[in-house]
Amino acid sequence: QVQLVESGGGLVQAGGSLRLSCAASGRTFRSYAMGWFRQAPGKEREFVGAISRSGGSTYYADSVKGRFTISRDNAKNTVYLQMNSLKPEDTAVYYCAATTLYGGRGTADFGSWGQGTQVTVSS
Repeated sequence: QVQLVESGGGLVQAGGSLRLSCAASGRTFRSYAMGWFRQAPGKEREFVGAISRSGGSTYYADSVKGRFTISRDNAKNTVYLQMNSLKPEDTAVYYCAATTLYGGRGTADFGSWGQGTQVTVSS
């Protein structure tokens, strides 16, 4: 298991940008593919995107493709979510998660979760 802590959430106007960070504990960070999910009030947690162990491969939900970018720095045990052209419908609590199996999009595919960080996009 890896412990995850998200940061960087906040309030931003529509069209703006925000970068979330997720810091992982332990020396096995590079063993995990990492994902980002989000959950809006009254809705199920949904997949945002994921990145491979090396950082050389990523994939995204259609709703954020072209606007969001995931990256990682294995030397710093940190994964990032750069969010551009934000929309009010992006408002949610954002979670990072770790998995040993790259390619999944479901919450059950990820075994370790952070506590989440709130992102609010005003119109």
